[in-house]
Amino acid sequence: QVHLVESGGGLVRTGDSLRLSCAASGRTIRTYGMAWFRQAPGKEREFVASIRDISMSTVITSYADSVKGRFTISRDNAKKTVYLQMNSLKPEDTAVYFCAARILSVDSYNYWGQGTQVTVSS
Repeated sequence: QVHLVESGGGLVRTGDSLRLSCAASGRTIRTYGMAWFRQAPGKEREFVASIRDISMSTVITSYADSVKGRFTISRDNAKKTVYLQMNSLKPEDTAVYFCAARILSVDSYNYWGQGTQVTVSS
């Protein structure tokens, strides 16, 4: 079992930066694929970024086209924490951001946090 708690959301202006954190409790997250999703009001939840270890020193990351070049996902396995650095924020980034984890042998994400609100004003 993995319990996820997001933090770091808030109200910012266009062009500002925020860093979201996702703290995991329970077993190590090294063997889990981790991701960020978001859901804007009236819209479906969408993928933002993902990260997984392929060796002790190498990770694979993936990003939605809408955030490429602006957002960076990273992880600190020792701290069991995943981060989402968000730069050059836009009003369309406004959403509840969710952290998720999946067992690598499974395609779907099994564990979800409660979400953290990010609001970007124009």
